[in-house]
Amino acid sequence: MNSQMSVKRKTVIVLLQVLCQGCAAMTCGLVLFLLVYVLAKGIPNVSVTLLTTKPSYLTGQIGILPDILNTIYIIIAALAFVLPLGVGAAVYLTEYAKNKRIVALIEYAAETLSGIPSIIYGLVGMLFFCQFLNMQTSLLAGALTLVIMNLPTVMRTTQESLKTVPRSYREGAFGLGAGKWRVIRTVVLPGCIDGVITGCILSVGRILGESAALLFTAGFAHALNGFFDGLGSAGATLTVALYVYAKEQGEFGVAFAIAAILMILTLVINLLAMLAGRALKRRQNL
Repeated sequence: MNSQMSVKRKTVIVLLQVLCQGCAAMTCGLVLFLLVYVLAKGIPNVSVTLLTTKPSYLTGQIGILPDILNTIYIIIAALAFVLPLGVGAAVYLTEYAKNKRIVALIEYAAETLSGIPSIIYGLVGMLFFCQFLNMQTSLLAGALTLVIMNLPTVMRTTQESLKTVPRSYREGAFGLGAGKWRVIRTVVLPGCIDGVITGCILSVGRILGESAALLFTAGFAHALNGFFDGLGSAGATLTVALYVYAKEQGEFGVAFAIAAILMILTLVINLLAMLAGRALKRRQNL
């Protein structure tokens, strides 16, 4: 009887292992298929002219330089707001907040925000930032909308990373006479830098891939502007430009070129963030 049970248990374990391996292989296969398909379709359409010029409706020339710059502008503006807010909220909830009910309420609100569809964020951003605050359709309004969207991600990843810092580190610093803020600044935050970088990576990835919210708040313009002028005016990011060229103008070659650029940018940003995290951890260990 026991031998039969052991055989059945081993069979179930093997089946579960095969199922997990199959799911992992399917996931990797889908990722590789998307990468190869998009890059194979998009890279042949990428040219120096496409990357370094702006579109001209008189000559019919297509260029995505304004869209690339608008994407960079909106990433910088969104991270400049969301990182201090998210990390500060995580530090308060983990290190300072005493009322557990308030902490649970804020965490529940953050989880609820992360599950709201992006099109709703776009509608609220249009009504509040563009109309109520009279920002009009602009990159700044789009960036502030993306701040609300990415705030729960940065806050939760930083908060979970803060909880992994051993309590003994804090107690040792307090025992040496350090104050609360000095302990957080010199001991706790350096120990959770991985969580901050993870939240930054996830935020940049969502900003790069967001289009629904920006359609309502940032607009479709392909104007070439400087940083501060660009934030105050309407502009299309790469994802919005991809939608416009594919859906409105039928330029699928340009759309695939933009998709390839977005994938390459995402891979480069993830690689740089990974290298920065390793460098910071190495410096901390020294």
